[in-house]
Amino acid sequence: MRFLFVSVLTLLSWLSSGGARAEDASRFLVLASTTSTENSGLFDYLLPHFTDLTGIQVRVVAVGTGQAIRLASNGDADVLLVHHRPSEDAFVAQGLGVRRHSLMHNDFVLAGPEDDPANVSGDSDVLHALGKIRESQSVFTSRGDDSGTHKKELSLWAEAGINPSAANPGGYRETGAGMGATLNTAAAMNAYVLSDRATWASFGNKGRLKVLVEGDPRLFNPYGVILVNPERFPLVHASEGQAFIDWLLSPAGQALIAAYRIDGAPVFFPDAVAAH
Repeated sequence: MRFLFVSVLTLLSWLSSGGARAEDASRFLVLASTTSTENSGLFDYLLPHFTDLTGIQVRVVAVGTGQAIRLASNGDADVLLVHHRPSEDAFVAQGLGVRRHSLMHNDFVLAGPEDDPANVSGDSDVLHALGKIRESQSVFTSRGDDSGTHKKELSLWAEAGINPSAANPGGYRETGAGMGATLNTAAAMNAYVLSDRATWASFGNKGRLKVLVEGDPRLFNPYGVILVNPERFPLVHASEGQAFIDWLLSPAGQALIAAYRIDGAPVFFPDAVAAH
């Protein structure tokens, strides 16, 4: 029986208590996705177009990429839309998903205090910037939640040859929370933080934080979309899920992604087809 996803907290509570899936008579699909797509406002903008066209409701579960993949791996979602390519490829390779489609991309940014105690502003090499943050023993706030952003952050520290917890035991703070909550913590602590650009652009409590490092190719942030395998999970709403994926990848869906703006600036860039 299919879960009724009222909220993430309700979902997690239901899962922990062994709640059963319940069928709904209307056409719908469950989309397991990231906090960045939800917090940026993209889904509020995008999904009504799809529902108006098809009559299919999209019930979004917005969590970190790792949690979204775990939900889909249990058959508790119909479509997976996340942003960590190695995990997406592994999901498909394990037979849990049908096929990964490149949907869109943006980038990550390194934000930090306006007074920039690590002196990283304008650095084009994010690894060099992380080294400066370590050397200055500045406070760095991490999501620490197995999200796509957290996975990217850890890979950057590793590429820089730095163990952030060991290098800065008092200054490396893991929130175990989503991007918005982590940005709030960073703003309160006047700390450095890695964010996806869309959430940063839509975040209203920047305080004394500003973007200091951007444009390094290592900060590229691709998003993929995957139908959960109905052969593995027979209760998956495969026709609705595939209709949604086909629409996202169509010229119409891609054009809407390209047209979405925050403060007049695009924050997601379509990858499936050229948008007009």
